[in-house]
Amino acid sequence: MTALTLNLNSVIKLTRDQFYQLCAENPDLKLERNAQGELIIMPPTGGETGRKNVNLILQIASWNEQNQLGEVFDSSTGFTLPNGADRSPDVSWVEKSRWEALTKEQRERFLPLCPDFVIEIMSPSDNLKKVQDKMNEYMLNGCRLGCLINRKKQEVEIYRPGQEIEVLKSPQTISGENVLPGFVLNMQRIWN
Repeated sequence: MTALTLNLNSVIKLTRDQFYQLCAENPDLKLERNAQGELIIMPPTGGETGRKNVNLILQIASWNEQNQLGEVFDSSTGFTLPNGADRSPDVSWVEKSRWEALTKEQRERFLPLCPDFVIEIMSPSDNLKKVQDKMNEYMLNGCRLGCLINRKKQEVEIYRPGQEIEVLKSPQTISGENVLPGFVLNMQRIWN
């Protein structure tokens, strides 16, 4: 299955509240919305992608539990980016002061900000160009560090704002750099 894009703009332009309500009333669908307001219906991941996603979350959550520098989110968390897109990265992290600046009401809905750190892991059904575009969108909307993991090629694309994309071939570890100080992502469980 591949992601489907549905353009309803000629019929209705959904507000943030309407899009949130649409997602809440259809919990079996994973929906995103791009900056043009088109709905993106994401297929569920397969077992291997889901298993590897959990490993990524566990590694970041363990580091975060020790350091208490922010909050970790899974792929079900919606973020409304400054450009108006509603995205759900596979794994994301928000720095503590930015999380604490949100009201209780904002925390209960799609978070009105771009994460500081994101990971997208390619599913067999993903289109590489579309996921790369999404990674660039995160960077243009304030993300400070991003990793696109391509399991099939055993490559990781590192995204940093205002810099060229760095491509690593079969890395054993990935640094959290100055965004996640002291964090080292062990890639061995992802490649195996």
